[in-house]
Amino acid sequence: MPVAIWPDTGELFVMLPASYRITRVKQTLRRFEADIPLLNMRVKDLSAEHQRSARQFAEALVNHTRAELHRLLEEQPEPVAGHGEIPCEPAD
Repeated sequence: MPVAIWPDTGELFVMLPASYRITRVKQTLRRFEADIPLLNMRVKDLSAEHQRSARQFAEALVNHTRAELHRLLEEQPEPVAGHGEIPCEPAD
């Protein structure tokens, strides 16, 4: 697993594999999208302005997550064949 040095503090940290990060962002996006109907139920008692604000925030969050997923997929390195390693998948 790659290790990097944080530029500000000089501390070492482990970088997660791209496939792991992609899987996590996909899971997060699915959760955000699945939460939209529940959000509508949660905000129904709020004023129209607050409902609109909450929905705009949720939409912005989903859009940002989609953009992050797209960026990660674009940056994903080409798979290396023949290592026989099982890909690391995050748990739900």
